[in-house]
Amino acid sequence: MPPTLYVIRHAQGEHNVNDSHHLRDALLTETGKAQCTELQEKFPFLQDVEVILSSPLRRAVQTAAYTFAHELEKRQVPVVLVPKAQEISSLACDIGLDAEITISEVPKLIANAAPSWDVSKLNTGLVDESWNSKKGIYASTMTAVQQRAVEMRNWIYQRPEKHIALVTHGAFLHYFTEDWTGYAKEKGTGYLNCEYRKLEFTEDSNGQNSHLRECGRTAEKQARPAGLDHHLIHEIEEVENAS
Repeated sequence: MPPTLYVIRHAQGEHNVNDSHHLRDALLTETGKAQCTELQEKFPFLQDVEVILSSPLRRAVQTAAYTFAHELEKRQVPVVLVPKAQEISSLACDIGLDAEITISEVPKLIANAAPSWDVSKLNTGLVDESWNSKKGIYASTMTAVQQRAVEMRNWIYQRPEKHIALVTHGAFLHYFTEDWTGYAKEKGTGYLNCEYRKLEFTEDSNGQNSHLRECGRTAEKQARPAGLDHHLIHEIEEVENAS
């Protein structure tokens, strides 16, 4: 059986305020940290999650840490940094720090939220020197974004865990899920900061060709408002125009 997946868009980052997409690899605001606390209280699957996958961009790592802080400390849930889950554009806010810096900084970011978490549970093996290059599979082109979305789905489909959380980004989530529900071009994404959705793989999925669908109570939402983030308009337009 393939895993059940809980996707989470990161909480409010500094770049989400006043269209500040010039900030390199932005951190969470205090509002963003409060959103994580709120999500922690309302997310009904905390105790089910067996592994947390996170984009290595700092706002995603912080969202994972603050949202799952209790589970990280109580159950020592492992965290895996997944560069293919990074955001789609080459705006400064979506360009990560160099691999060496990222690998050294992430434990500190997690420790701020979950100080007793065992850092040996952190897997940074996928973070190589090219992860922040915005070239190849990480390029801001439709072909590259769609390809890494496919590879991400297939990789997660083959993981052994039954319940997985993925903390990632608003624009990438539409490509990853192949679902543009709630998306409005003038607003950039159908995901609010810190919004989660429960997903399952379709019956015809396999390790080479997998697809997801929303399920459970999150699929029952009727009019899901789009997140008003102007920088996401730039992100999606950049990819569209480059293709």
